[in-house]
Amino acid sequence: MIIKKNHYLFFGFIITALVLSIAIIGFFWTPNNPNAIDSSNRFASPSTKYPLGTDNFGRCILSRVVEGIGATVLVAVFTLIIGFGVGLIIGTLTGYYGGWVDELLMRSGDVVMAFPSILLALVFISITGTGRYNVIIALGVLFIPSFARVVRGEFVRIRELDFVHSAKIMGAGPLRIMLVHILPNAIPVLLRFLAIGFNNAVLAEASMSYLGLGVQPPDSSLGRLLSDSQPFLFTAPWYALSAGVAIVLLILGFSLISEGIVLPRSE
Repeated sequence: MIIKKNHYLFFGFIITALVLSIAIIGFFWTPNNPNAIDSSNRFASPSTKYPLGTDNFGRCILSRVVEGIGATVLVAVFTLIIGFGVGLIIGTLTGYYGGWVDELLMRSGDVVMAFPSILLALVFISITGTGRYNVIIALGVLFIPSFARVVRGEFVRIRELDFVHSAKIMGAGPLRIMLVHILPNAIPVLLRFLAIGFNNAVLAEASMSYLGLGVQPPDSSLGRLLSDSQPFLFTAPWYALSAGVAIVLLILGFSLISEGIVLPRSE
């Protein structure tokens, strides 16, 4: 059984479903135009029209938070698609076959992981330019070594188990062994690491946007909202609080889900 029914999983799914539902809704509808400027309503307190108040340009903070959640989730998802997709291929091949290719790719990954990921992302973006898509590519590439290492470790562990040796004796080919016998048994660990990777991607995107290198104005993301709200932390605390709570809930939901995933016993 991959997933254990417990309170971690229950509350994790509830929180994650709520935040992701808001993100999906934000792609199609927001309470107000998130980019509409109304100078007469600058720093308006939370009200019926503006449930989370307005910012320094009179824009609806709730609408910008809803849009920002969607932008941040989009970056995190595509970062995982790149990082996990390529890392799964590399980890599968190196973990099953080993040899000099394994040594070359893993040592190359060690070099990349030896540097702070944010620093490498900054170098990449300084070369390619700012923007959402450049952040996705930069973070996706930087996530490859960590995913590849986890996949490789699971394949190395599982390939030595008795049922894999039995499959080889019965004539199963390498592709069948990798996809039918090893990969399904690695899913619990990979699911937990995906949840952790999603949280790391959210934090990385928020950091990049906070520094002004991610989503560019007038579009919003959670990191961009935190950056824009910093000068007004004491005059309009609801501005920063709304974006901060959204990040906390997004990360908390996936953290609880990862805690509810049962890892396989060591044999």
